[in-house]
Formats: sequence, structure tokens, C-alpha cells
Amino acid sequence: MEHSFWHDRWESGRIGFHQGEPNKLLVAHFHALGLVDRSRIFLPLCGKTRDIAWLLSQGYRVAGAELSEMAIVQLFEELEVEPSISALGELKRYSGPDIDIFVGDVFALTRTMLGPVDAVFDRAAFVALPMDMRTAYAPHIANISGKAPQLLITFEYDTSVLDGPPFSIDSDEVEQSYGDSYDISTLAMDDVAGGFKGLEALERVWFLKPPMPRE
Repeated sequence: MEHSFWHDRWESGRIGFHQGEPNKLLVAHFHALGLVDRSRIFLPLCGKTRDIAWLLSQGYRVAGAELSEMAIVQLFEELEVEPSISALGELKRYSGPDIDIFVGDVFALTRTMLGPVDAVFDRAAFVALPMDMRTAYAPHIANISGKAPQLLITFEYDTSVLDGPPFSIDSDEVEQSYGDSYDISTLAMDDVAGGFKGLEALERVWFLKPPMPRE
């Protein structure tokens, strides 16, 4: 999927994927990560999600990656934070107290640039990418996050009637994409209220946990 697709969505205000409040599944299942105060959470393709404000309010630190600089300008405005902006290779880093957002192509973000993270919350990244990009994305995020535990949200619906984004992703693909790096379990699954454009859809919360080292 071309970068221009997402830039156009933000510039034209067609951001139906943006939620005006913290994601309910994040709030309900965040405890599963078992994190301590001041842990650092990475949100790939974060946009200006309200999840960031919620995490900060709970005493966590946040890192994010986002293609649209417009989204991140709006994010910091809504947080009422004046960011420090610096160039970092192909990316820009917008920073404030307890928050670092890397603007540009997430595939240009390295583990060194990102720094240590304790968990990943992926509500809108994996489902936003077409299959050929998802194949590269999953191991990339595992690598740059140091295989930190993840909460991953996916959708399932009839692709003969509708195609994404957000794309329909079944359990087989999740296993194929993440099974080499994580032990995978389902925390919750339920119908999407109202579906997608009237089409019935399921929403699933996955817990991706690094496997215990073998003795």
C-alpha cells in the first residue's frame, strides 16, 4: 500500500479509524501484560490515538511510530505538549515528557532508534497493511521491540463482500506471522458493534508472549 494512501486520508480528514476515546479492549486487557509503573509501551502506526493519553495518565511511558506528520502534530496539540523535534536518519522524532513518536516509514525504524520497550499494543497497524507488507511487518516489530509481549487486535469478516483496510486476518495468519517469536493465545473475541459498513465482523484480542527459555 502506497504511503500516499495514508497521507491522503489524513489530509482529507477521512480518518474513520481514529477513535475519540481510549480503546476499550486496551483498557480491559492491558493488565494481561503484567507491567510495572513507568514501563514503556510501543504503539506502531499510532496516529493521534487517545490510547496514548490514557497510557500516559496511567503512569506509563509511550513510544510510537506514524507515517503522517500531520497526525503527530495534532497528537501533541491535543496532549498540550510542545514537542522537541529532531532528525533521525530517514525519520523525525517528536519527543516530550515520557513520549517519543517516530514519524516516517515504520520499516526504517531500528531497535537502536526505538530504544528499550516493555510491551507493544497493536490496534491499528497489522490490520492496516496488505498481506505482502504484513509478512515483513510482523518479524520487523518483533525484532525492533526485542520480542516484547504484545496485545494485538485483529478483525475477521467476509472478504468476498468487503476488503480492507482494516483487513480481515484469520487465526492461521496470526500463527504463521508471529508463531516463531511468541506463544499465542486469545484473550477475547466478540462481534464488532454495527459491523463494518453493515457487514458482520468479529474482533479478537491476541496475547503474544515471548516463550519461556528452555532449560
